[in-house]
Amino acid sequence: MNAITQTYVISAKDVTRTYQSEQGDVVGLQPITFDIAPGSFIAFKGRSGSGKTTLLNCLGGLDAPTGGDLRVFDTDMSAMSDDYRTKWRRQHVGFIFQQMGLLHRFSAYENLDVMARLGQVPRRERKERILHSLSLVGLRDYIDHRPFEMSGGQQQRVAIARALVAQPKLILADEPTSELDSETTHEILEVFRTIVDEQGVTFLLSSHDPIVDEYVDDTIFLTKH
Repeated sequence: MNAITQTYVISAKDVTRTYQSEQGDVVGLQPITFDIAPGSFIAFKGRSGSGKTTLLNCLGGLDAPTGGDLRVFDTDMSAMSDDYRTKWRRQHVGFIFQQMGLLHRFSAYENLDVMARLGQVPRRERKERILHSLSLVGLRDYIDHRPFEMSGGQQQRVAIARALVAQPKLILADEPTSELDSETTHEILEVFRTIVDEQGVTFLLSSHDPIVDEYVDDTIFLTKH
């Protein structure tokens, strides 16, 4: 293991992503270089179309870069088979999407149980993990509530707890506060900050929201040419 992988959990050098179209190559992500230390809370910012979501997808193993060198937990993100990528993603990464994607017929507990099973959490540990994750986001008393019985902020907290239940080392959040009012945004960002400080996870989010700057350790700006 070299000095870089000992110091950083993520190392990106001239990472790009292009897509094929009938009109030719489409650039989804301009070359970007950065390193991220373990336990960091980092925001990615940039204009619409600058590649924030594309970058998160590459970091989380939902997509693969087409250029440059990207290593996450010392894994080359360009060199994985699809099957291994899926296994790696479930083992290491928790996702919080802009559209929360909660199962509306399922309770908060059941939504987390689905993710715990996908994350291969041992059966004997599932209940404890689920209740602990809901407690971390302040929803221990809402385990039987379904999403339509909750506010938007509470639903986002369920989505956060769902990302935590498999105890990932990396959490990626794509515009997680875009549909929330200012007060709720502060509450959710405070939850994120607490998770980073108390759980020691690396937390990366994309955002346009200036409120985010009050909570993150650093901001990485993406450019669009």
